Amino acid sequence: MVLYGIKNCDTVRKARRWLDANGVDFQFHDFRTDGLDETTINAWLKTVFWEVLLNKRGTTWRKLEDPRKEQLDRATAIELMLANPTLIKRPVLSDNADCMVGFKEAEYSARFGK
Repeated sequence: MVLYGIKNCDTVRKARRWLDANGVDFQFHDFRTDGLDETTINAWLKTVFWEVLLNKRGTTWRKLEDPRKEQLDRATAIELMLANPTLIKRPVLSDNADCMVGFKEAEYSARFGK
């Protein structure tokens, strides 16, 4: 189980605290320091839509001066997320078969039977 995000994100911190408190074994992967590759994003996109993964409500999106953001498709969204990993809605909790985007305590509780 890998939790992807950035260490100074409040929502990522909540998810990390919840996982620790509930004894869920996970590794933390920081986009900024550990990087991100297209293979990882494509693995997530097998279980979630790119529209869910791309965060259009954040500061990075609002400050992005890229004409492609007006006519998005899957390939463009992947390119933008690779170039600007903070465009990814955080956190992303992933194992080999599935991934969850964002943190909601009820969803984590249901997933891990806590």
